[in-house]
Amino acid sequence: MVKDAVGAAQRSPEAERILVIDDEDLIRETVALALTDEGYQVVMAESGHRAMDLIFPPPTRGPLRLDLAIVDLMLPGVNGLDICRMMRHHHLDIPILILSARGSELDRVVGLEVGADDYLPKPFGMRELVARCRALLRRSQRSTTTGSSVLTGKDIVLYQDEMRVVVAGQEVALSPKEFRLLALFMRTPNRVWSREDLIQEVWGDDFMGDRKTVDVHIRWLREKIEPNPSYPQYVITLRGFGYRFG
Repeated sequence: MVKDAVGAAQRSPEAERILVIDDEDLIRETVALALTDEGYQVVMAESGHRAMDLIFPPPTRGPLRLDLAIVDLMLPGVNGLDICRMMRHHHLDIPILILSARGSELDRVVGLEVGADDYLPKPFGMRELVARCRALLRRSQRSTTTGSSVLTGKDIVLYQDEMRVVVAGQEVALSPKEFRLLALFMRTPNRVWSREDLIQEVWGDDFMGDRKTVDVHIRWLREKIEPNPSYPQYVITLRGFGYRFG
């Protein structure tokens, strides 16, 4: 069953809408209640198949506006990692917060690899979950594109107003965060950016997730713009310091 968990007093067309996907009834209902009390609209799904039906509805029903997805990894049918992969494959760039009882570093890295923005291990406190959701939503609304509308460097041309990147005459498709990273590098070609600096500029100084997400996004960016990602010539690593545009 998928249902809207918004109370009449909280319902507002301007309120951000959060999809909560978890097969544990108590967790799903408790998270929905906490978010609803904060004024968010909440839609719930108890399985991966139900979630996919909401995220990718048939044309006859039309898309459901979503501003953030909270995804449990261990779901029946379609698991949480598959949901993240499908969302990013279809360039759906809403923030994703993963919930999981598996909180090892490897599990967090895997979650970030498939496109999640944050990872919260179970058990968790509702105050922390609400704070992380609030931070993710703020960052998704923040525009970091400033300055000249066209940036050039080596064989790369970046059109800020059009959100387009051309590398050696070929247009490449970047995710919004990849685009913001590249734009930041190209605006400051001589500056070395530490992981912490990049988090602040691209993700926001209220970021509460795993810092390794920077390394993951840098690798994705290199795979799309570098002739040989193993030997990057555009986004250069300075070991012990950070990254710069080469």
